[in-house]
Amino acid sequence: MAKITNSELVDTFNWRYATKAFDPSKTISDEDWSTLKEALRLTPSSFGLQPWHFFAITGKELREQLLPHTWGQTQVTDCSHYLVISTCTNVDEAYIAKFIASTAEIRGVSVESLEGYQGFITDFVNKLSVEERLSWSSRQAYLALQRVMDTAALLEIDACPIEGFLPDQYNQILQLPEKNLNATVCCALGYRSSEDKYAVAAKSRFPLEQIFTEL
Repeated sequence: MAKITNSELVDTFNWRYATKAFDPSKTISDEDWSTLKEALRLTPSSFGLQPWHFFAITGKELREQLLPHTWGQTQVTDCSHYLVISTCTNVDEAYIAKFIASTAEIRGVSVESLEGYQGFITDFVNKLSVEERLSWSSRQAYLALQRVMDTAALLEIDACPIEGFLPDQYNQILQLPEKNLNATVCCALGYRSSEDKYAVAAKSRFPLEQIFTEL
C-alpha cells in the first residue's frame, strides 16, 4: 500500500473547507460513494459498539422537506449526497448482547469467550443515566463525521458538516423514533461551486504554539 506523503496530507487538509455552495450538476461516482460508505463502516467507536445508523439522502423531494428545518442552508438540496448521522437511543444490555454475538461470529470465537468483555461494557453502560447514555452515544457520531470528511478530502470530494438543524423535525420526517434513532449531525457531500468565494479564503487557524504543548 502506497503511503501518502506528509506534504500531500497537509495539502489535502488545506484544500478542504466547509463548502458553502455546491454545484448541483455534479454527482459523486458510485465507486467513490462506495469508498465513503466503507470508510464510515470502519469508523472507530467506544467499545466498538457502533451506536449509529447513516441515512444517505439523494431524493430531491425529501431534501426539500428537510431544508426549512436546516436554517435554509442550500447545501442540503444542492449537494450530491446529504448524509444524516443518527445515533441509537437504546444502547442497553440487549444491544450489547447483539454486538457481542456479531463480534463472536466475525472472529470465529464463542460468545462465552467474550463474556468478560460483555460484562465490562454492560457495567459501564448501566452506570450511566438515560441522559448520560444518550450524550455518550451521540458523541460517537462525531467520530463518524470526521471520518467521512477526511475520506472525502482524500478523494477530492467537498463536504460541509451541518449542526444547524432541528433534530425533532428530522426525526419526525425520517421516522427515527420508531427505529430507536435520533438525528445527531449531518454532512453535505459533493463538489464545490465555482462561485463559492469561501473556496479561496485563507484558513483561520491559531498558530501551533498557541494550541499545542509537548510534555
